[in-house]
Amino acid sequence: MADRLYALPPSEFTAARTAEARAAKDAGDVRLSRDIAKLRRPTVSAWAVNRLAREHPAELAELLDVGESLRAAWERQDAGELAELTRRRGEVTGKAGRLAREGAGLSAAAGTEVDQTLDAAVVDAGAAEEVRRGRLDKPLRFSGFAPAPVPRGRPAAAKGKRGGTEDTEQARAEEAERRAAAEARKAEERREAEAAHREWREALDAVEKEHGERAEKVARLEQKLAKARKKLEDSTQRLEVTRREERHARLRLER
Repeated sequence: MADRLYALPPSEFTAARTAEARAAKDAGDVRLSRDIAKLRRPTVSAWAVNRLAREHPAELAELLDVGESLRAAWERQDAGELAELTRRRGEVTGKAGRLAREGAGLSAAAGTEVDQTLDAAVVDAGAAEEVRRGRLDKPLRFSGFAPAPVPRGRPAAAKGKRGGTEDTEQARAEEAERRAAAEARKAEERREAEAAHREWREALDAVEKEHGERAEKVARLEQKLAKARKKLEDSTQRLEVTRREERHARLRLER
């Protein structure tokens, strides 16, 4: 029931929810009717992500798999793997974001919410499961990983050592963390810039189309006006000739 409702565009959700709740009540299932009535209408960005989960499950699974691997690498403090997975994260998130936007008519703000939801699914297992289910009613947001834990097998007191292998591993992990954060910020800024450009490009296309239509209309009106002026000139000449001839005829009559 919920899957069917959350597959609908937001504009159709409320009416469908009301109909489903009424049908359940008429069938005597008051509890189900109440549960259906409690379902919240999804935002446009949440609907776009829900649609991604239904129409492009393979691409979404790829994104969530990268997220799972990234979280595992973070736990292991594997700097090399973190760097590679961070690169893949940008690729798969961008691909999934483009698929979610296709045909959805999202504004720049809604597009940013889609990207934030996909980022949340990458870094948080709970968000990943919510996205996978395809029943979001609002966008998700998660601001990065939690502080890196002490690598397995190393006592907490070892954090104070300097110059050993453990310190080198910690330094590499911290550097990978900084690079990952920088790459994530760069990717988000890029997505926001792309969304803003897309919105203004669409606005420009609409204004150019409107301007062209009005320019054509003005050109047609100017042509009509030119023809009307020519007809007026011809009429004016005929009027002058007719007046002159009428005056001459009247003078001959008065003689």
